[in-house]
Amino acid sequence: MEAGAGASGGCSARALAACVIGGIVLGASVVALHLAGPAALPSLPPLDALGRRLLRRRRRPVRVYMDGCFDMMHYGHCNALRQARALGDELIVGVISDDEIKANKGPPVTPLHERMIMVRAVKWVDDIIPDAPYAITEEFMNKLFNEYNIDYIIHGDDPCLLPDGTDAYALAKKAGRYKQIKRTEGVSTTDIVGRMLLCVRERSSSDAHNHSSLQRQFSSGHGQKVDDTGSGSGTRVSHFLPTSRRIVQFSNSRGPGPDSRIVYIDGAFDLFHAGHVEILRLARELGDFLLVGIHTDQTISSTRGRHRPIMNLHERSLSVLACRYVDEVIIGAPWDVSKDMITTFNISLVVHGTIAENMDFTKDDSNPYAVPIAMGIYHKLESPLDITTSTIIRRIVANHEAYQKRNQKKEASEKKYYEGKSYVNGE
Repeated sequence: MEAGAGASGGCSARALAACVIGGIVLGASVVALHLAGPAALPSLPPLDALGRRLLRRRRRPVRVYMDGCFDMMHYGHCNALRQARALGDELIVGVISDDEIKANKGPPVTPLHERMIMVRAVKWVDDIIPDAPYAITEEFMNKLFNEYNIDYIIHGDDPCLLPDGTDAYALAKKAGRYKQIKRTEGVSTTDIVGRMLLCVRERSSSDAHNHSSLQRQFSSGHGQKVDDTGSGSGTRVSHFLPTSRRIVQFSNSRGPGPDSRIVYIDGAFDLFHAGHVEILRLARELGDFLLVGIHTDQTISSTRGRHRPIMNLHERSLSVLACRYVDEVIIGAPWDVSKDMITTFNISLVVHGTIAENMDFTKDDSNPYAVPIAMGIYHKLESPLDITTSTIIRRIVANHEAYQKRNQKKEASEKKYYEGKSYVNGE
């Protein structure tokens, strides 16, 4: 017992001595640094900066929510989603149900399952909520905040009013969880439907109820008068003003690698729809890089009639660029796929779907795909959906009276918006 106690006492003495010596060394170091001045102090970040870094590492991503009908989805919708995504880390999109659209705006042109395909394909969208309500009710807002962990609800600067005249986003604004983005000028679903309805209104009285005649006006060309001033009685048709900045915002920053398998597909991509999205998805799966050629307005008019395309070249290019399956586009691609073009872009495979507006080229002597066919790099893809631009037009023409009423309801709010429009900062 005495020997153990002696050993324990020796250890305690040594430990005490070590602490005293360590304290003296530490104290001397502090005094030396103090005497040497601030220049000798190590460059360490302040505690509050360290705290912020730790918080950034630990914080959950900011989740933002944006809803919409996304009917006849166009580059304006895509730009809204791009802006919304920039306000957070993850973008959740609510796609409003067919019944809700019909009750609040009139019949949708594209059904829910097609609109879901379109929204999912936008490269800035992380997830979707189908059958979303048109108005943000308190119950749905709490569900967004508590179940979907949404931080902010986003909408454009244009008013969104319910049939009773109240603001559809009033509750989100009251909760302090609302953020606003800039509306994309130059296009809306109302405008696009209006471009086709103008032709319907200009038809002769002799075929007032002949829907097939209306359809032919879009495929073979009859005179169409376009009111581009917004002052006439018809739907205001806005004009897109393309800028290089907008194209850059929609473009991908990366090009193909030296060993990439580049797949090429071309077309009009007018009234960009679910059929386009699905064929682009399949084409992308065949390689590492999808290059999409978009034909000029003149090329489309010469093959499909003077009323085509409905959307101009730059409008169609932005819609295609927003698709997550597309890596690059050729704006104004040639009709014929030449050997020089294949070499220039290092194309490995040229593809085309089985469903298209005009499949007669396969019978022509001047087949635009003659070169890739001869080279053995042409592949025909089975189109997943039987939808073309003419399908969308037929839906409107077959039910044009309902869509005309729908547009008349929207015209008043559109006119009011443009008359009272002021500059809004945004991207």
